[in-house]
Amino acid sequence: MTTTIPGAYLHPKLDVQLLRDIIHPDRDLWTPRELRELTSTVAAELTSPLLEVLEYSAERRWWVRLGLTTGVELWLLSWLPGQGTEPHDHGGAAGSFTVLTGELAEDYRYPGGPVRSAARPVGSALGFGAGRAHQVVNRGPVGAASVHAYSPPLVPTREYPSLADVPDVIEALPAQRLPLDQLDLLTELEGP
Repeated sequence: MTTTIPGAYLHPKLDVQLLRDIIHPDRDLWTPRELRELTSTVAAELTSPLLEVLEYSAERRWWVRLGLTTGVELWLLSWLPGQGTEPHDHGGAAGSFTVLTGELAEDYRYPGGPVRSAARPVGSALGFGAGRAHQVVNRGPVGAASVHAYSPPLVPTREYPSLADVPDVIEALPAQRLPLDQLDLLTELEGP
């Protein structure tokens, strides 16, 4: 269930003035820096409501959508030890994530560059542009959670057998520039 404000859908437990102020329903596209500011502000300032919403699932990574506009999608994800993603890119969308609890490991690669690794502890936030592929895993002993944002919303990801298989150019996939009510239905079905 979501709460509707003009131009945005918000999770009912996150329908607070701060999120209403920073979700910017009129912003068509967000830069990596703006996405980083969004995820880091949400993680830092809305920690208590996020922890009330947070769940873990042994079957697969768990997620819930926190907000949606025609320009951005905002998610909360949880990661039990050993859970992670396949190597992937975001299809040309810009993105960001901020670690809310625990620690995540990220291996990433820019086309033509080496594979790099980074530990992402609590509070770690990064924004990234379209030309980046990564794999995120919880290699720690306890559950972790993170806040993610992507712009434009609902751009499909592309998976790779390994980060070494990322092509020299990551072609942008078409964004589904749809009305908010249609984006709402599709993001609920597809997840982050």
